[in-house]
Amino acid sequence: MSLSVVHAAHRIVVKVGSSLVTNDGKGLDHQALSRWAREIAELARNGKQVALVSSGAVAEGVARLGWKEKPTAVHEKQAAAAVGQMGLCQAYESAFRAHGLKTAQVLLTHEDMTDRTRYLNARSTLLTLLNLGVIPIINENDTVVTAEIKFGDNDTLGALVTNLIEGDVLVILTDQRGLYTADPRKDPAARLVEEAEAGLPELEEMAGGAGSSVGTGGMLTKVLAAKRAARSGAATVIACGREESVLARLAAGERIGTQLQANTTPLAAKKQWIADHLQLKGCVVLDQGAVRAVKAQGSSLLPIGVTAVEGEFLRGDVVSCLDEAGREIARGLVNYSAQEARRILKLPTGQIEAVLGYIDEPELIHRDNMVLL
Repeated sequence: MSLSVVHAAHRIVVKVGSSLVTNDGKGLDHQALSRWAREIAELARNGKQVALVSSGAVAEGVARLGWKEKPTAVHEKQAAAAVGQMGLCQAYESAFRAHGLKTAQVLLTHEDMTDRTRYLNARSTLLTLLNLGVIPIINENDTVVTAEIKFGDNDTLGALVTNLIEGDVLVILTDQRGLYTADPRKDPAARLVEEAEAGLPELEEMAGGAGSSVGTGGMLTKVLAAKRAARSGAATVIACGREESVLARLAAGERIGTQLQANTTPLAAKKQWIADHLQLKGCVVLDQGAVRAVKAQGSSLLPIGVTAVEGEFLRGDVVSCLDEAGREIARGLVNYSAQEARRILKLPTGQIEAVLGYIDEPELIHRDNMVLL
């Protein structure tokens, strides 16, 4: 059996979940944090760069505030996150300082990833910290998010950070051994998936699939995170964070948990950003001819191949391209607003100016600003 992908990796993103960080919600598990700090310090001494994506702020805030259960109101979750973030940072700072390492707090939102300037600024900051030998402690900025704080969001954040800094591998530490062929709590015949290719549809089915109580906010988000990380050529390891010396053993080459390989060509940085744009402003539906042209021939999307426009978007927004069955096949930067696109859909390029009174671009989405999914 081949060595773990962590063994040869130079730049590693480690994501730890709330149940591990807070000992199943009881409050920060300082012993666990110290163990991970010791192992990451060993990785750093061996020349590896590590960014740590850590959940746990809300759970720690709930414990510090003396609340008996996690609140449901968004503003209370945000308040808990603000309180808990203080404890989380203090704990990590102390744990890493014991090994002579400096840490930095980096709070991100999905908006930071969807705005091109903020995306590049975040990238520069993280790369500078890593090159300085500092361990970035990254979390979602739950105190300012307006959408419901969802369990599992940091799996997505871990993948986005991996794409952002061009990490070699994403290590997701969880309270499970890895991905199983079925729910091991219900199926005694379920087997651990030791290795597979990230992005395979059957992995999502194993993780629970859409609408399954097994996959919601759990293993499914990790499988989808691996699929996202693979876009920049990064492999993903899903392993149990309670395994003794799990990071050190992975770095030594031992195979632990599930290893999901990235058997895809890494996307260019701009196309990574387009693919991982999380705030899509709308979508366009393509006819069969346009789907073939875009997928098989790498063509730009012309208005004549669009049968419907959904949502409200402006020129330069990222929109989703769907086939007639509703499957997403691509994303891209659109050259016309939704209002304009509705007026020129199904029309040949030569008629754009006659309908709109002007023509900005002959394509609705140029192939250089489109990424296939």
